Amino acid sequence: MSKIYKALMIAIALLFVSTNLNADANKGQKIIIKKLKKDCGFNGAVIASKHTQAQWKNIYDNGALDSEIKILCPNSKPLKETYIPHVYEFLYNFALDSGNVPSC
Repeated sequence: MSKIYKALMIAIALLFVSTNLNADANKGQKIIIKKLKKDCGFNGAVIASKHTQAQWKNIYDNGALDSEIKILCPNSKPLKETYIPHVYEFLYNFALDSGNVPSC
């Protein structure tokens, strides 16, 4: 029984890891431009610069990314679950302390 349990836990862990490995900052940028820019009144660079990389990672790891975006942009609609990893990659890559500047 414990072998089955261990195999199941490994499979679940790989599922979460593979989601992050497939995330793309460019897709995140496109999602922000299409879904958030009009409702927020500012672009993704402004959103990303609200937190450091460590803060964005903590928010994402706690599953609170969508609610944090809602705080920063109250007029926005909730993002689809499939968008969250891509938006996180964008926000993390262009965070306040990243030194990167997006083109959006």
